[in-house]
Amino acid sequence: MSAAENMPVVSTLAEVARLLDGRQGLYVRWSKGPGTDLADVSSTDDLTGVPMSGLSANPLDVEEWWADRSVELWVARRLYDYAHLPHEKGPGVRPWVLRGRETGRGPDNEPLVTDVEPLCWIADEAITEAETEVTRQERAWGTLRRTGR
Repeated sequence: MSAAENMPVVSTLAEVARLLDGRQGLYVRWSKGPGTDLADVSSTDDLTGVPMSGLSANPLDVEEWWADRSVELWVARRLYDYAHLPHEKGPGVRPWVLRGRETGRGPDNEPLVTDVEPLCWIADEAITEAETEVTRQERAWGTLRRTGR
């Protein structure tokens, strides 16, 4: 097991939120992990098979328009929106946090990231907490998983 695979694990939304305190350029990636991803820092477009110029990831940076709202709720949204990926992508796929540099955008307008520094895994407990937090909202929303007509 590589050092990247042996990363610390964060288990709560509060722990993920603390990672964001004063930092920029953090992303969450859903994959089998840095040991697999960093061998070739490129994702592939699922529809066309075209290699892209970095790893597909989702930004964790809190946007200014979020103002003084809960950072934990922000994190819950970011995690909840893609929580379906382990079921779609198969065994071993899980979320992890990285620092990186954007080099472009993928077909779903997601950032493509290089110069990746793995920081930590996100435990299933944090994903469950995100799902709970989202469903508690007055205007709950679904994941970004879309089904055909």
